[in-house]
Amino acid sequence: MILALLQETAARALTFPGAHSVLRPHGPQALRIHELWRFLWIVALVVWVLVVAALLWGAFRRHGPEDGGERSGGGPGMHRAVVGATALTVVVLVVFLVFDFSTGRALTMAPGGELHVQVTGHQWWWEVEYPHPEPYKRATTANEIHVPVGVPVVVELQAADVIHSFWAPSLTGKRDLIPRVRSSLWFQADTPGVYRGQCAEFCGYQHAKMGFQIIAEPRAQFEAWLARQRDSARTPADTLARRGRQVFLASSCPLCHTIAGTMAGGNVGPDLTHLASRRTLAAGTLPNTRGNLAGWIVDPQRIKPGVIMPANQLAPRDLQALLAYLETLE
Repeated sequence: MILALLQETAARALTFPGAHSVLRPHGPQALRIHELWRFLWIVALVVWVLVVAALLWGAFRRHGPEDGGERSGGGPGMHRAVVGATALTVVVLVVFLVFDFSTGRALTMAPGGELHVQVTGHQWWWEVEYPHPEPYKRATTANEIHVPVGVPVVVELQAADVIHSFWAPSLTGKRDLIPRVRSSLWFQADTPGVYRGQCAEFCGYQHAKMGFQIIAEPRAQFEAWLARQRDSARTPADTLARRGRQVFLASSCPLCHTIAGTMAGGNVGPDLTHLASRRTLAAGTLPNTRGNLAGWIVDPQRIKPGVIMPANQLAPRDLQALLAYLETLE
């Protein structure tokens, strides 16, 4: 009862809207990590109680001439206690080792029937690609990983610049992304929901603002989302949005960003083909709203100092037109 209460208290302290916590597992890998943590915590607590009890027993035990040499610390009884404590320590460490290896093996062995996703870490955002043998069926997004519930997902990881670390605590463990070295991990979301992830390796000034979201949804919803992501951007019908498209293509934006179906083919920044369908801007820094998008376009350095994207000084009419166009990119 006390253990359960302590765990629930810790989980509530670490969990708030949009947060992530290793104490609230929602997949088989996270559950195995949580079981390992709980086992280590319980054993450590028992050892601590025994050590404190031994210290208190030794501190308050009375000694006198009648105690003899054994009770004063030099007899066979003390030697047996030391040997027994050492043997018990070895046994505990061996059990820890076996449990740890068992957990590590479970984390690395992905079952069949998985979905493959490629994730590339940039300073400071995540490029997400859903590969397919047929190029026109590939889909690219940024900072969001949509997955079907109950399906193993293999994430192939790489870094474009410096070392990053992929970590979604409620679903899986950490895995480093090292430049020119490919690695992978797998996870499975057992319940629908939005699970926040974070870069867990210091990668520069804006490391703390390099988050991502894993969105687990029923298979039908996921397939519908993936089909939309494969589509090119539609030519807007609204006059203001069409002017915004012209503003976008005439600016420096196409040098860094791609919008499928247009002449914009830059690969420095995130693909914007379906920007309006995303929940956040700047790798989880801001909710994707019209006001936040305007602020990000005009002065990204104020929001995320050090980001590669430069400021864009646009006339008010051009900015409103550009916003109207970007909002059509669903």
